[in-house]
Amino acid sequence: MTRCNYGIGVVAILASLSLAACGAADVSVVVALGDDTGSTPLDGVEVQILPYDRDQVFDSMESAAPTPEPEIPADLLAAQAEIVQAQRAWLEAETRWNELRDRLQTLNDRLEGLNRGESLYRQLFAEYEDLDAEYQRTERQVGALFDTFDGLQQASIERMDSMRIVQADWGDQAFADVSLVIMAKVEAAGLDIVMDTTDASGIADFQDGVAPGMYWVHARHELPYDELYWNVPITISREEPLVLRLSRDNAEVRPIF
Repeated sequence: MTRCNYGIGVVAILASLSLAACGAADVSVVVALGDDTGSTPLDGVEVQILPYDRDQVFDSMESAAPTPEPEIPADLLAAQAEIVQAQRAWLEAETRWNELRDRLQTLNDRLEGLNRGESLYRQLFAEYEDLDAEYQRTERQVGALFDTFDGLQQASIERMDSMRIVQADWGDQAFADVSLVIMAKVEAAGLDIVMDTTDASGIADFQDGVAPGMYWVHARHELPYDELYWNVPITISREEPLVLRLSRDNAEVRPIF
């Protein structure tokens, strides 16, 4: 949505002025994506602990805007979905093409060290021929799928760029005072904004501690076709350390236009 990038500047300024409170609690935020094979930590994700509800701020400002946010035409959304599907098909085919290339190279290296009369040589050579045929087919498929993706993208890119400009102009007006609203929210809460970035283990460790109170943990992670958005309410107390995990399960999935 248009609102996503607003308020970052004032958050950074306020965070830089943050001082550790007496009796602050240890807080760690773990950002990771999981699947059937395990969990993948996300490095370099900025995590903000905010003493206000970010969504409430932008929802209220959007409601008060003199004009509603410009809607993306249905046919343009459909075109974007078609582009995403075509891109996914192309990338999947390219991944398979790379896998076949690597396997063929491995087989070729093994064959060079074998006698052609050996049964193992004949077995590996038969596998090589089968994979080489698939490799040739996949190589042609990759080219065709890319042409389809590129054609769809070129057909809609001008309209999409125009729509982004319209939405950005609307956001500049609707959220012009967002920094003032955020500063007032922070002052009313009497709590600091704190920020950190996840390390290679996917952990943002707020080592200076966070003062007890009610907060919202905000982070974003961009995927190839959409975005994971977190705005998770938490209550921090002095009694024990807090560990929050951000994953697909507690994220809002937002399309990237």
